[in-house]
This record gives sequence, structure tokens and C-alpha cells, in this order.
Amino acid sequence: MTADAIWITEAEVVELMDLGEAIAALEVALREEARGEAHNMTKTLLQYGKNNLHAIGGKLGNLVGTKTWTHTQGGTCPLLLLWSSVDGSLVAVIEAFALGNLRTGGISGVAADWMAQKDASVMALVGTGKQALAQVGTMLAVRPIERLQVYSPRTESRHAFAAKAREEFGIETVMCASVPEACKGAQIVTLVTRAVQPFLAAGMLEKGAHLNAVGAIAPDREEFAQDVFARATLVAVDNLPGVQQLSREFMTRYASSGWDKVLPLSKLIASGRRRSGADDVSLFKAMGMGISDLALGVELVKRARERGVGRTIPQPTKHKPRLAGARARTPV
Repeated sequence: MTADAIWITEAEVVELMDLGEAIAALEVALREEARGEAHNMTKTLLQYGKNNLHAIGGKLGNLVGTKTWTHTQGGTCPLLLLWSSVDGSLVAVIEAFALGNLRTGGISGVAADWMAQKDASVMALVGTGKQALAQVGTMLAVRPIERLQVYSPRTESRHAFAAKAREEFGIETVMCASVPEACKGAQIVTLVTRAVQPFLAAGMLEKGAHLNAVGAIAPDREEFAQDVFARATLVAVDNLPGVQQLSREFMTRYASSGWDKVLPLSKLIASGRRRSGADDVSLFKAMGMGISDLALGVELVKRARERGVGRTIPQPTKHKPRLAGARARTPV
């Protein structure tokens, strides 16, 4: 008999997993992907007005799952659903806003751990929205960051975020009046915005800088200019099909010239390719991919069952539809 499924809340996600543990789980899953043992469902996106409906998914181990959400001006409510790949039974429903922060922050951490300078101590952050704090935390987990340089178009947002970052991490945090000022002296630059026009040019980046571009996850958005590619000697993405379909920056650069210079992060890790002394700018683009959500979801379910966390959901009982009211249509 199939066990009952569980519902894991936002608070329980935070209780069960921290950012460092998320980074470790993600790297394990990426290695499985490189071996052909984990699979992505290419991200699907529907744009309606200023809003987006998203769906991503994949298979990891004996679980399959999808995460879906709609991003609206009024907010969002993402859910990750997991099923058994063997009998199709429901395994878990996970409230996925905190999970999304862990996943997006965590994948940036995995990328920076492989692609950024080992002694990187200055980070630039452009964008102070809901994903920004996790992006700082993940860099602190993999590099000895001592100084954070923050830019956001709204002065009040910069002030509020800088105060929050100082309180949360206890590092020197500087508010900057422009993107070039934020990037000056930074070995790691993270872009996490909803910009529709590029605002970062290659000349703003220090030699040897690592760029995490994790905003602009729809084809009507763009964060960095095309000249960044000319300096990038190491380019990786979380999911190549997703980038090929939804990243305007990458489609503009590679759609006609070919994608051979773009490495999935899983292949970069499997190959052992890390930053070398000959590398200038390294670039990582994250669009969001199902394996990342599955990696955290699988681990969360395991921990929840071990600790007795989560609300039981009975397995749905199958019923046939009522057909008594059906009538044949009269031909016209």
C-alpha cells in the first residue's frame, strides 16, 4: 500500500535545510545529471500582460516532480509537487518560496565555488529584491567575502537592504550610487533584477571577475550587454535548453553562431574545469531548472520523514466521472 503523502510548509523548509546544505545537495544532483542519472523537464513559460506562469520539473532518483508558480504584480505562491516515478503516487507537496531562494542562491554558490577566484573578498550586488539576501549568503558560504557593494535604482531600497545585510551577516556593506561604482574592485558580481534593458557592460567588470547573472529569466528581460561575452573565457549555465529558449542575452549571442562554448554546470563539474590563471571574466547564467528543485525537494522529504515533520495528505481515491447528465448533441 502506498504511504500517505506529506505537505511541507515554508516554516518547515527553513527548519529542515540551510543554504550550505542546499549547496551540497545541488552539487550532488549536478554530478548525477552529468552521469545521466537525473533529468530536466525544460522550463515552460506563459507570459500574460506583465505576469508570467512558470513550470519546471525533472526526475531524480525514484522521484519525479514539477514546480509551478505565477509571478504577478501582487505576489506569487510557488508549489513543488513530488510523485513516485514507480507507481505515480503523490509523495509530497512543498511550499516553495523559501525553497526557491535556497535553490537560486545555492546554484549560484555552486557556480562561484567552481568559477570564481579562490580568494574573492569583495562582492557587488545589483538588485535588492526577494532573492538578493540569499545571493549574499551563498557567496559567504563559498568565498571569504569581507565587503559587499550594493546598487539598486531606488535609494530607499539600497538603505533598507544594506541595513538588513549588515544585521544578517555582519560584513562591511557599502551603498553605491551606480552599477560601475558597485562593480569597482569586486571579484564577484551578482545581478538579480527584473531589468528589461542591459545595464552592465564589460568595461565595468574587473579583470578576473566572476559574474552570476540570475535575474532576467524571461525573453523580454536582459541584464548585461553583449560585450560581456567577448571577455568571458569561461561560460556556464544551469540548463542549456532553458537558456536557449528563454534568455535573450544568450540567444542574441549564440543562436546563430552555435552553442559549443556554453557548458552546462553539471558538465563543467564533471570535467573538473575550474578557473585558471589564464581566465578573465567567468559567466554563469541561471534560468531555473527542475533538477535544482528536485535536489532540494528529495532531501527535504527525506529529512521530514526522519524527523516526523509535515502534515499527512491521504492518497487521492480514484473515481469515475458522473455521466448521467450527458446527452448526445443534435446535429445541426
